[in-house]
Amino acid sequence: MKDLENKIVIVAGGRGLIGREIVKQFKESNSIVIDADLANETSSENNTFKLDLADNSSIDALVSFVIKKYGRIDGLVNAAYPRTQDWGKYYFEDSPFSHWENNINLQINPIFYLNQQVLKVMKEQKYGSIVNFGSIYGIVGNDFTIYEDYNGTSPAEYCTIKGAIINFTRYLASYFGKYNIRVNCVSPGGIFDNQREEFVKKYTHKCPMKRMGNPDDIAPICLFLVSDGAKYITGQNIAVDGGWTAI
Repeated sequence: MKDLENKIVIVAGGRGLIGREIVKQFKESNSIVIDADLANETSSENNTFKLDLADNSSIDALVSFVIKKYGRIDGLVNAAYPRTQDWGKYYFEDSPFSHWENNINLQINPIFYLNQQVLKVMKEQKYGSIVNFGSIYGIVGNDFTIYEDYNGTSPAEYCTIKGAIINFTRYLASYFGKYNIRVNCVSPGGIFDNQREEFVKKYTHKCPMKRMGNPDDIAPICLFLVSDGAKYITGQNIAVDGGWTAI
C-alpha cells in the first residue's frame, strides 16, 4: 500500500506466528517497522526492541525508544500473545484460580498500558491508528466438539480476555475519535500451527471455507487498518475467520 510508506509502526509480538507476517508485509510496503518482542535484542540500527509486556517499564522504554528516534508513532499493532507455561492444561472445573488470575494479568493489563502510553503520543500528534487483537472466541461461544477426539479443551481465560479486548477497543475508539485517532480490532479464526490432526479435521469441517487460516490471511487487514484507506473506520471488530462466526 503506497500510503504506508515511511509510516512509523510498532508491532508488538513481531516474532510471533502472525506477528512475523505483519512485520514482513509492513516492510514490503516500505513502512518503518519497530519489531517489539521478548525474543528480540534491542537494536536501534535494526529497529528491534526486547519488549517484556509483563513489565510496564519495558513498555515505557519502547515508547521512548521510538519517540527518541522518530519523534512520532503512526501505528501500533498489538499482535503479542503472552501466556503462562501451563496454558490450556486444565479443564474449567480443575483450573486453579492462580491460572485464571495470572493469565488475566498477563494478557489484559499490558494491552491497557501499551495502548495508554501510545495513545498519549497520538493525542499530542492528533492522529494515529491502533489495531488490537481479539478472536472468534471473543465473539461467539466455544465449539468444544472440535476438542473431543483427544479430550482437549480451551481455557476460559481466552474467551474472557478476547471479549474484553474487543470492547476495550470500542471504548478507546469512542474516547479518542475527536483527536483523529482510530482504534480497531482484528479477530482471527483458528490459525494453522501444526495442531493435532483430529483438531484440524474437525475445525476445517465446520469452517465454511474448509480450511484453517494462515498468517498471510491476517496481516493484510492490519495493514489496511493502519493505512489512510481506513481513515473513517474506527471502533470496529473485524473477524478474519473463513466464515466461522457467520454460522
